[in-house]
Amino acid sequence: MAKRFNIRMAGLGGQGVVTASHIFSTAVLGFGGESTIVPFYGSEKRMAPVESYVRVSNEPIYEIGEITFPHIIMIFHPQVITHGKSYTMPFYFGLKQDGVCLINADAPMSLPPDETRELKEKNISLYYIPAYTMALDVAGTDLATNMAMVGAIGAITGLADLDSMAEAVKERFLGKGFVVSGGTAALDSVVEKKFKKKQDLIDKNIDVLRAAYQYADEHGWRPEGVQQPTKALA
Repeated sequence: MAKRFNIRMAGLGGQGVVTASHIFSTAVLGFGGESTIVPFYGSEKRMAPVESYVRVSNEPIYEIGEITFPHIIMIFHPQVITHGKSYTMPFYFGLKQDGVCLINADAPMSLPPDETRELKEKNISLYYIPAYTMALDVAGTDLATNMAMVGAIGAITGLADLDSMAEAVKERFLGKGFVVSGGTAALDSVVEKKFKKKQDLIDKNIDVLRAAYQYADEHGWRPEGVQQPTKALA
């Protein structure tokens, strides 16, 4: 069965929106699907609006570029909604009928009556995930907030599983050129410490990713028929 999602990720500079789009795209490819991404940095400064456009499918994708009419919108920070810090306003502009809006917030937000009415008319599913709080609780740092968003969208689309997302995280932080070797004991020690630091970073990010995937699963966001989380990371 063909599955295709055009996703608009919107957040603020410094949140790792573009990193999240790369990791999710890589995970979809690792799971056997197809993906293209186009980041939009704007002024490229902290707290400035950032968007990334991600297309994922289990069939070939021939389009690339800005996504005007997404199936899914991911809001990495509530200010994208409340302060208008997005290049597409209102925040759900262009969202298709029966679309999904995944919002990083601890509780449902109070939206203006007109926006609430329009979202209801379009039968939009509003999913709220405490990504920031989850990152602090699980990893001890808000820098892993984007990993919570990645874990949730993996579950929602069914186009990436925990294994493929974990591998994508490892590829992002370790890269292909990291080799543990050296000609002296001192160099070996430095390399070992560097590897351990990176491995700790990877482990924490994967823990957050897993927690978010399971959160989405427990709240019924994962499509029927999509496999359960893998035992290796459960």
